[in-house]
Amino acid sequence: MTKNMSFPYLTCLLLFPLFTPSLSFSFIFNAFKHPNSDDISVNGAAGIIPGGILELTDGSPRLIGHGFYPKPIRFKNPTTKKPLSFSTSFVFAILPVYKKLGGHGLAFTISPSKELAGAQPNQYLGLLNITNNGNTSNHLFAIEFDTVQDLEFADIDDNHVGMNLNAMLSKNSTKAGFFINGDPTKHDINLKSGKKIQAWVDYDALKPQLNVTLSPSSQKPTTPILSVPVDLSSVFQDYMYVGFSASTGVLASSHYVFGWSFNMSGKAQSFDVNNFPPIPGTKKNHTLFIIGVSVAVFLALAVIVVASVVFVIKKLNKGDEIEEWELDVGPHRYSYKELKKATKGFKKEELLGFGGFGSVYKGVLPNPRTLVAVKRISNESEQGMRAFVSEISTIGRLRHRNLVQLLGWCRKKGDLLLVYDFMANGSLDRYIYDNPKFDLTWKQRFKIIKDVARGLLYLHEEWEQTVLHRDIKAGNVLLDSELNGRLGDFGLAKLCEHGSNPCTTKVVGTLGYLAPELTRTGKPTTNSDVFAFGALLLEVVCGRRPTEPKALPEELILVDWVWDKWTKETVLEVVDSKLKGEFDEVEVLMMIKLGLMCSNNAPSARPSMRQVVRYLEGEVPLPGSLAPPCESGGKGSHGWEFEDYVYSYPSSSYLDNVSNWSAGVEEGYIDVEAGLTTPSSIDSKLRS
Repeated sequence: MTKNMSFPYLTCLLLFPLFTPSLSFSFIFNAFKHPNSDDISVNGAAGIIPGGILELTDGSPRLIGHGFYPKPIRFKNPTTKKPLSFSTSFVFAILPVYKKLGGHGLAFTISPSKELAGAQPNQYLGLLNITNNGNTSNHLFAIEFDTVQDLEFADIDDNHVGMNLNAMLSKNSTKAGFFINGDPTKHDINLKSGKKIQAWVDYDALKPQLNVTLSPSSQKPTTPILSVPVDLSSVFQDYMYVGFSASTGVLASSHYVFGWSFNMSGKAQSFDVNNFPPIPGTKKNHTLFIIGVSVAVFLALAVIVVASVVFVIKKLNKGDEIEEWELDVGPHRYSYKELKKATKGFKKEELLGFGGFGSVYKGVLPNPRTLVAVKRISNESEQGMRAFVSEISTIGRLRHRNLVQLLGWCRKKGDLLLVYDFMANGSLDRYIYDNPKFDLTWKQRFKIIKDVARGLLYLHEEWEQTVLHRDIKAGNVLLDSELNGRLGDFGLAKLCEHGSNPCTTKVVGTLGYLAPELTRTGKPTTNSDVFAFGALLLEVVCGRRPTEPKALPEELILVDWVWDKWTKETVLEVVDSKLKGEFDEVEVLMMIKLGLMCSNNAPSARPSMRQVVRYLEGEVPLPGSLAPPCESGGKGSHGWEFEDYVYSYPSSSYLDNVSNWSAGVEEGYIDVEAGLTTPSSIDSKLRS
């Protein structure tokens, strides 16, 4: 019996190695063949250019480029299901369009897919998007070589290397650099220098530990710049794809990979960077040194002719030239011809609406097909060019998920054009007034308010300078395809250093959102932005504008009407009837109370945007008492002369109703009774 069973048992033992998959795997590419060959599989903007170079992006804005090894590779031991060690080396270069401004970066990537469907450009590097960023189901590992500092993802600077797991927020990051063997000093490497850089990524699954090493030469330093203990068991699947991803945004770079080696069973082979062809676009610099004297003279004459032609063209176009400030800002400069074609000649059918300084059109940019919104600024007023420059110098450098992204601009003669991300659902005011195409639920409204609060907090405190928006209103809150709120229209924005006061004394904004102190001092502050945000809070809850000339006298000014209902303990009567009673009562009461706090007549009594966000997120409770937002005394309900209010600069259609307002003042609609106190029953409900 024993002999009979031993034979199949022995056979199984002998045959077992034949069915055990090999864990050894490696490849080396000193150059790449044509796209989608056995070497590399590309998609998006990526391709193979002369010299066998993998070009991920070509310097155009808003591109995504992927280049992956075409077959999946085993990354887990089939028996233990533990991650396997790997090592890779590659030579890359980043050549920015603007010398000092990178855009955006590239990443070595290990992913379940080589397509990365739904990924976004800009700060997402073609890896993830705003919806799936941070999901553990992504199973994404990336080493990013980032050349734009994105505060949303807590980037340390605009020249760093980071390890990312399922998210664009790096788990660990460090300034790009390298060590010379035996020297403990870290030497800087400029990722966007346009020079070849060699990188090594080594993962030891037994420790487990990840090392990232950089060098501008062929020799691998013994000391890595990033050494991180990390277990990739939950990130890796059995089989994964390896490759590269890069993207551009309003700032753009060309991203290249020259050579690539990969090894699952040992150290990846290093490269001699001098053996690769020159970086595209730099070859003619070497040619100039060897041309003859006669050719040099010819080129000099040609330069003079070309310069003369350019000078004449600039004179004819009056303002179509690129000025120095435009180079400092960085976003892409579109041609007038391409924007005219994108908007079908600025046809009425493509008109999305009217802004304070002009019209907004829907447009489609090709390659890749991208929906955009094009604002054509009217330059008939003196504010036209000032608003144009203001938008470029502010939003052009801002990066936050709750701000509308400026993609670029165009100037040609008298036409001033700004190009933005297309917001599929338009502005918020279309969903809370009159007859919206669909009603926003309370949950959607509450989320939109929190989105706008986060965006405004970024402007006030989290960017390098304080940005005063000065025109916060429902019409300037845009909704994307997923109804995320984004603050837009920076035509009136003002920059100032943190802790300083802006020097402007011109009152600008929209009637109904202007803080009362503006008519006295003319100086906008973060507090005046908070006042406008308070008006926005109340109109989202109530479904009506801050000022309603056609309303009943007691409902003429929204904040006064809400305060009156609050004191009478009937404040839920102000909630928008379109909600049909379906809302979270505690959230509604909290938002109304916060709106009244932000609408306080005294700037110092208003909360900061950081406090507002904490209240909205439920991190801290609202204060128990609530001071009356308004003061009486024979003037307006907010303590200023109404004539000053009307003659402050408006940017909305409310000027059409000035005559109605004047009649209201004469009849005493503006005056309200003051000195009321907050009902304790409502406060107790909030605290519970």
